Amino acid sequence: MRLLDAGDGGVLAEFDDLDAVLAHYRALDANRPPGVVDLVPAARTILVRFDPGRTDRARIARWLRETGPESGTSAETGALVRIPVHYDGPDLAAVGELTGLGPGGVVAAHTGSDWTVAFAGFAPGFGYLVGGDSRLRVPRRDDPRTEVPAGAVGLAGEFSGIYPRKSPGGWQLIGHTTEQMWDADREPPALLRPGDTVRFVAI
Repeated sequence: MRLLDAGDGGVLAEFDDLDAVLAHYRALDANRPPGVVDLVPAARTILVRFDPGRTDRARIARWLRETGPESGTSAETGALVRIPVHYDGPDLAAVGELTGLGPGGVVAAHTGSDWTVAFAGFAPGFGYLVGGDSRLRVPRRDDPRTEVPAGAVGLAGEFSGIYPRKSPGGWQLIGHTTEQMWDADREPPALLRPGDTVRFVAI
């Protein structure tokens, strides 16, 4: 683990890989000391935001170094979120060819295992989901779309994700959902949070 300053109220912890991030995030999230405002995981880092009036950088750094990774799965700590999906995406047939599964096999693989929200990014409410069927690992599109509709369900590399709003994007689109990923009037606004388990359901 490498620790870096991130402003007056932040420490950025760097890890070797996403698995290490998830294991440390579980442990840190379960044992937040006074003054920790937020934990923000990413692909290789966890940002710790703290209130300088209640704690200091040295205490945060000591907490980070003394907190070992926690084994287990998100199912033991996060919420289970079921996402209904219409598997009618424009790239479903292409993903079927890339994986050798065919369209029906892609749907079965995508719905056949639970996914974990590793971290959020790109746009408010966009969760990067990991842990699904390894046969679904496909590259991003060679020609990204200038407009992807809200609710589009996609695959890219080891990740699956759901576009929370209309935006450009290069993921392989296999379906769509009407679930609202981000609602500023909801508490919390994001439907998916790091540590949650996502189960896709074909409709």
